[in-house]
Amino acid sequence: MPLPFVSSPSSPATAAGPLVAPSGPCPLAEPRPPGERRVWPRSFADRLTTPLPGFRAFARFAREGTVRPGPEGLADVPRLPYDPQPLPRVDARTVAVSWAGHASWVIRIGGLTVLTDPVWSRRILGTPARITPVGVPWSALPRVDAVVISHNHYDHLDAPTLRRLPRDTAMFVPAGLGGWFRRRRFTRVTELDWWEAAELGGARFDFVPAHHWSKRTLTDTCRSLWGGWVLTDTAGHRIHFAGDTGYGHWFSRIGRRYPGIDLALLPIGAYEPRWWLSDVHCDPEEAVRAFQDLGAHRMAPMHWGTFVLSAEPVLEPLTRVRAAWERAGLPREDLWDLPVGGARVLG
Repeated sequence: MPLPFVSSPSSPATAAGPLVAPSGPCPLAEPRPPGERRVWPRSFADRLTTPLPGFRAFARFAREGTVRPGPEGLADVPRLPYDPQPLPRVDARTVAVSWAGHASWVIRIGGLTVLTDPVWSRRILGTPARITPVGVPWSALPRVDAVVISHNHYDHLDAPTLRRLPRDTAMFVPAGLGGWFRRRRFTRVTELDWWEAAELGGARFDFVPAHHWSKRTLTDTCRSLWGGWVLTDTAGHRIHFAGDTGYGHWFSRIGRRYPGIDLALLPIGAYEPRWWLSDVHCDPEEAVRAFQDLGAHRMAPMHWGTFVLSAEPVLEPLTRVRAAWERAGLPREDLWDLPVGGARVLG
C-alpha cells in the first residue's frame, strides 16, 4: 500500500524477541501457546528496514508524484487475467492454492483451509474499486479453519470481510495486532513476533520478517508488527506467503531457516514511482530475486491486477515478471502466474 502521510516515528521501544535468524539451518522455535496474551513494545519502529519518508520526500511527491496510471496504463484493464475455477478437491495430504485476488489466497494444507489477508470487499479505504472481481466466491469456501494476516494496511486487513467469519475462527496475526481482533470478539487470536510459531491441527504457522511497515490510523504508525508466514504440514510441505514487502536481506535468511519451500507467494505490483515505493514494495524483477534467495521451488505472483494502488500500467507487472523469470533461466513450469480465480495443486 503506498505510504500515506506519517510523522517521523519517535524513539523506538525495545523489540520483543529475536530480530535476526541464525546464518545457517537451526532448530525451529517451539510453538507458542494458542491465544496467549502477551505484552508488546509500544512501537516496532526499530524493525523498519529504512526510515519512513520525511518532509523532503513528501514535498517531492507533492511536486511530481503520480499515484495512478494514466489512460494508457489503464487501457489493459479488460485484458487482466480472470478465470474463476472451482476449489481443487483435497485431502489431508494435498496442498492446493487458489488466488482470490491481491494478497488473498485460499490455501488448503494439512487438511486445513487457510485464508491469507482476506479482502472480499469491492472497495477499500482510499482506493478506487477493484478492477477485477473476487476470484473465489465467498459462498464457494469450505469452513475456514484459520486466517493469517501480514499487517494492518487496509488492503490486507479488511474488517467487512472478517465480519463474515465465525468469531471462533483461528486468527494468526502480527505482534501488537491482537487487540484489534479481540475488540471485534474473535476468541482464538494468536499474536506472534518474527521467527515465532504456533500450531493448528498439526500444521505450523511461522511468522517471518518482511521489509514493510504498519499504519491504520493517524496515531498508530508502527504500533503493530508486519511480516510474512511460512505454513508447514506434517509431511513437510511448505508455503511461504510474503504479505507485502520490499526486497532485501530477509529473504535469504528465511530461506536458510526454512529450507525446501515448495511455493512462494510473492508480491509483484504497486511499485511505481520507484523512488517512493522501492523500500516497501518489490518490483517484478526483485520478486524473482527474492524467490531465488528463498531457495523455493515454485513462485506464484500476487499483489497486482486487483486494486490500482500506484502508477505502473495495470498489466505491466505480469509481463515484467515473465521476462525476468526467463532471463534468470528458471523453468517456466515453476512460475505459477495464475489468473485471478486460478488454482493449482502442489504435486
